[in-house]
Amino acid sequence: MKLSFYGAARSVTGSRHMLEVPGFRLLLDCGMFQGRREEAIRRNRDLGFEPKSLGAVLLSHAHIDHSGTLPVLPRQGYSGKVYLTRASADLTGIMLEDSARVQANDCRYVNKQERRRGKTCIRPFYDGDDVRRIVKRFEGERYGDQLKIAPRITASFHDAGHILGSAAVRVKYTARGNTTTVLFSGDLGRSQMPILRDPEPPPHCDVLILESTYGDRMHEQVGEEMKKKAQELLDHARAHKSKIIVPAFAVGRTQELVMRIKDLVREGRVDPVPIYIDSPLAGKATEVFKRHPECYDDETIKTFSSGEDVFSSRYIHFVSSSEDSKKLNAMRGPCVIISSSGMCEGGRVIHHLKHAIQDEANIIVFVGFQAEHTLGRKLVEGWDVVPIFGVPTPRRAQIVKFNGLSAHADRNDLLGYVRAIHPRPSTIFIVHGEEKQALSLGSAIQTEHPTIDVRIPHQGTTHDI
Repeated sequence: MKLSFYGAARSVTGSRHMLEVPGFRLLLDCGMFQGRREEAIRRNRDLGFEPKSLGAVLLSHAHIDHSGTLPVLPRQGYSGKVYLTRASADLTGIMLEDSARVQANDCRYVNKQERRRGKTCIRPFYDGDDVRRIVKRFEGERYGDQLKIAPRITASFHDAGHILGSAAVRVKYTARGNTTTVLFSGDLGRSQMPILRDPEPPPHCDVLILESTYGDRMHEQVGEEMKKKAQELLDHARAHKSKIIVPAFAVGRTQELVMRIKDLVREGRVDPVPIYIDSPLAGKATEVFKRHPECYDDETIKTFSSGEDVFSSRYIHFVSSSEDSKKLNAMRGPCVIISSSGMCEGGRVIHHLKHAIQDEANIIVFVGFQAEHTLGRKLVEGWDVVPIFGVPTPRRAQIVKFNGLSAHADRNDLLGYVRAIHPRPSTIFIVHGEEKQALSLGSAIQTEHPTIDVRIPHQGTTHDI
């Protein structure tokens, strides 16, 4: 068996890993690379392998850095199925439709600017027709079911607790009486977070492919200090009539943020301020959440059973049309605008940043990891001037980070995941983390489990397992 890495190797975006056995190739995830424009264009058009050589695709979850180049596959000759959980099937379909729309809109906007500078125009990676072609190949599955992928290959999905429908993917290959089991963690979630069940304990595996987004750090606790911090931000917005712009993934973080703000209002810590969920995708995703109670934790099930809608309130407004989105830019605060994308690499949030970033009364709040070279990363690092649609733009707005709201497992969670596997895997590949995080986590695992072969693969490398 061979394992090749075509994305998210010593980086935190563009997840693509290929398992190869005699006569069959299987792809784990097919994510979009996000970062420098030129590199993103190259790596999202040329996936690094021949899609028509694949026999199947297994998807860990719906986030675009894991699913976003699926529609490129049929364009390049892929004719097989995409296996994923039922909730992921529903989410991924609407996320890919949104991705195609965002690409078309962003390309149209950027090309208008580029033509004025005499530069070459860019084009989307795919369109709505490509999305519909790949969605027809989706096979939605239940957690724990054993799937026959090929004559000697079976697979199963295990709840990862990261976003709705997220899963660790287990693949078993049997040949000449020997079985090799590979477990791909996808993105692992955290325990005691709202809405979703805690991550499922990992099943046995011989080889583990483990994410490392936060492999070198621990999250701040979601406790009293964080509530005070959020309360101060909302009080600031009210006092200064300012906007709080929150770049957030439409799936997962948006729904959690709404719940946490509602908690602050219910506890009497803050008076309600208008919250605008500016994303057609977020509204659709929230409806998908309501259709999949099999993913909920006990508290969320109880809340829905009592008749309360955990995602709505009189001061929460979902914004669908582009006209209404544009009106938000001219509106005065106080208000909270939650808009995608979470790394500020496309979508409506870029327009909100363009209009709000030069006002020192405004606040930009980050609640998730920002990949290297993204606009979000530049803002988190405190750049005074950032490129917005290619134009250098002064940044005067305040930047605030809430790492405690991350949906990713931290270093202790990841080490605990490895400890929970019995017997221990013989080999662990560390992926989906920048080099610093991956090397740090790999070193910690090696120190704790010296008999395990820990590898941090490079982009484009192939390993025998």
